[in-house]
Amino acid sequence: MSKTSSSAAPTERMYQLVVRPLITEKTTKVSESGNWLTFEVLPDATKPEIKTTFERLYGVEVLKVNTLVQKGKKRTRNLGARSDIKKAFVKLKDGQSVDLSAGVK
Repeated sequence: MSKTSSSAAPTERMYQLVVRPLITEKTTKVSESGNWLTFEVLPDATKPEIKTTFERLYGVEVLKVNTLVQKGKKRTRNLGARSDIKKAFVKLKDGQSVDLSAGVK
């Protein structure tokens, strides 16, 4: 099994992997203190898959990926429930950034 280069064309799975950026007060503080970005990703996404996705779609070098699964909450009176979401915290190499308003390449 050979490694694929990061210059290869993005696949459809890569576009589906990143659901949306998470922009809250807490994630903004984290991004200012380090070079971290926070995204909601598909629940079955793996750390290596997230890393290669960001390197190919945004053209940046990723140093580290941390993930967590936020469990959904039940609402009162059985009106339904929020679904679980998976968050990915992506640390970029110093000097690199991603313009979230511009979209992907």
